[in-house]
Amino acid sequence: MLRELPPISDPRVLVGNVTADDAGVFRLDAERALVQTVDFFTPIVDDPHDYGRIAAANALSDIYAMGAQPLYAVAIAAFPEDLDASVVSAVLCGGAEMCARAGIAVIGGHTIKDAEPKYGLAVTGIVDPAKAIRNDTGEPGDVLVLTKPIGTGILTTARRNDAIDDDDLAPAIESMLELNAAAAAVATHVGVRAMTDVTGFGLIGHLQEMIGVRIGARVDGGLVPLFPKALQLAARDDVPGGTQTNLRNARVAGTQFDGALPRGLAAVLCDAQTSGGLLMAVAPDRAAALLDALVTAGVEHARAIGTLFAGRGISVEWNPPPR
Repeated sequence: MLRELPPISDPRVLVGNVTADDAGVFRLDAERALVQTVDFFTPIVDDPHDYGRIAAANALSDIYAMGAQPLYAVAIAAFPEDLDASVVSAVLCGGAEMCARAGIAVIGGHTIKDAEPKYGLAVTGIVDPAKAIRNDTGEPGDVLVLTKPIGTGILTTARRNDAIDDDDLAPAIESMLELNAAAAAVATHVGVRAMTDVTGFGLIGHLQEMIGVRIGARVDGGLVPLFPKALQLAARDDVPGGTQTNLRNARVAGTQFDGALPRGLAAVLCDAQTSGGLLMAVAPDRAAALLDALVTAGVEHARAIGTLFAGRGISVEWNPPPR
């Protein structure tokens, strides 16, 4: 569909939609560029306050993924006309609370009537044009680092279907409520080569956007951090439709999954995430420093999960450590 849009010719647009990056970047002058994103979705948890907070964290993540700092946000919402006002207020307050945690304000917005609730933010950020981090600038040999576990889509869907309880879902909610600000600050300081956040297209889908057709990627499936119960659910094919679509698309795109992978792991690696972690490509001589700095900054689940190479496509390998 995007191919039908006219090409962007404005030289002030530094990042548009060509590489499916996380946000657009518009140069103001030699030292400043605006970073713009918008993201909203239907409820993925029952608690309206948590829904608002998660949706806001998810939208803010696109700004952090560009190595930028958020400036302000405006809300985008749709609610049924008969929805209790206290529920609407809880969603909006949750979003405003998360923005306050990020050091910004929600300065306005727009709401429409709709049968299904929807909420999110359009966020504006700022970055030095020379320091903006794109998703497609990794190089062969770079180490891939992921900062959060994956499996939120599988777990939230399982909770809605009463396949797991609140305690099983709690680690995923805690992760979705964690801003990517600290991880992004470390990435900027260490000097990662490329970065994106892992959201609706899953780990493999967003990695595909990173490599395009220039380079290839190897992922060690045993090194990818997963939420408890995610693999167990996927092994019995208890996965949401979006994740199934992502897995099919990954295979169509040529992703090679090692036949020795545990049952269900390929689906988890393609699971549609909400407010997921940052996926970074860093030069090999900086990888250890990056991981150490992430741990120091409190990003405790950060892991090196693979490498980029001079080739094409994605291969997911299974190299369990010797017993």
